[in-house]
Amino acid sequence: MKKHKPPTIESFGLFPGRTLVRKYRVLSKLGEGWEGEVYRVTEIRTGIERAAKIFYPQRNPNNRTLKRYAQRLHKLRNCPIVLQYHTDEVFTFRRIPVSFMVSEYVGGEMLLDFLKGRPGRRLQPFEALHLLYALVKGVESIHAQNEYHGDLHAENIIVRRFGLEFDLKILDMFYWDFPKTENRRDDVCDLVRILYDSIGGAKHYSHQPDAIKYICSGLKRSLILKKFRTASQLRKHLDAMQW
Repeated sequence: MKKHKPPTIESFGLFPGRTLVRKYRVLSKLGEGWEGEVYRVTEIRTGIERAAKIFYPQRNPNNRTLKRYAQRLHKLRNCPIVLQYHTDEVFTFRRIPVSFMVSEYVGGEMLLDFLKGRPGRRLQPFEALHLLYALVKGVESIHAQNEYHGDLHAENIIVRRFGLEFDLKILDMFYWDFPKTENRRDDVCDLVRILYDSIGGAKHYSHQPDAIKYICSGLKRSLILKKFRTASQLRKHLDAMQW
């Protein structure tokens, strides 16, 4: 029996005011990626703002991508750094049934934009270590559930507020395959890369204190993993530092 290919949609382009399944009203577009587009919506009955991730049908055959994503978010519901999943829905777009996932809406700005707004477009070492610590604790809680993120970078980390500590949320968790030790080690290296980028990258690296250089290890994967094979080891190192 011949299998039917899902229809291809390249863009939804939903305008503010568009209603979805008579429950949600579109407020604005938040972003887009390989899997689909994300919109800020409000629940019509309650006025509560949510985020709606709308999947391109060709990226969500038989609803597998949405189901897998929702199950991961539900599994990680007790990890404060992860978005809270609410429900899934189906609406009609150009006579095509399209699935979308509703989760909590988180205000703030992407880490990339946050860094652009800082003096010199970077963090000072003390601030950068606080950022890293908040991220490491969040990722450690994900790894404790035998899961991983898979694609940590400054464009999928939301900074909600900062002061003595950073309040962060992470987006776009990838699922390449069944979680392996290597996946979690990739996360550790990504965390170190974020520290490196947050202090200004190669341009400012030579002027960083030894504490920063010890963690970054010149971004050499083998050296990083020799010191920190897990997020817990990196967190324990940060806990023991003389801040």
